[in-house]
Amino acid sequence: MTEIKDEERFRTIEDILAFAVQREEEAAAAYGTMIATAMTPGLKKLLGELLDEEKNHKRLLLELAEDRTVDREPENVTDLRISDYLISEPPHPDMGFQDLLIFAARKEHKAARLYSALALRSAKNGHRKLFEFLAGQEKTHKLRLESEYEKYVLGED
Repeated sequence: MTEIKDEERFRTIEDILAFAVQREEEAAAAYGTMIATAMTPGLKKLLGELLDEEKNHKRLLLELAEDRTVDREPENVTDLRISDYLISEPPHPDMGFQDLLIFAARKEHKAARLYSALALRSAKNGHRKLFEFLAGQEKTHKLRLESEYEKYVLGED
């Protein structure tokens, strides 16, 4: 994930959106790489869905850039916190479904924390609202992954 090295990097909404689009492109590329090495059809399917999520998120960000509106409120997303205490392995070709869910959920958690931290450091209300919205989107991705984990790994009815 891209690190923040300079607070001046985010002077405008366009700067924020460009950074977020880049982050979504990086995430999509990572999922695309994992699809190419996944061994099972189920794993390929999940990775494809995650790839589509990142592409949709990028599309949303590009729409925001065109409208120049930042009046979107973040969703109140439940955090199951399932992956917060699980060990994540780096992705590898024979990664199992459980390990992939943990890896992806922790990755989305890191992205949400990054956007939340940027929201706290933002002086302008519009910038803060956009970062809060982006954090909410990443939290939604994490919830989806943890729900899959709960359903398929923990075996909840």
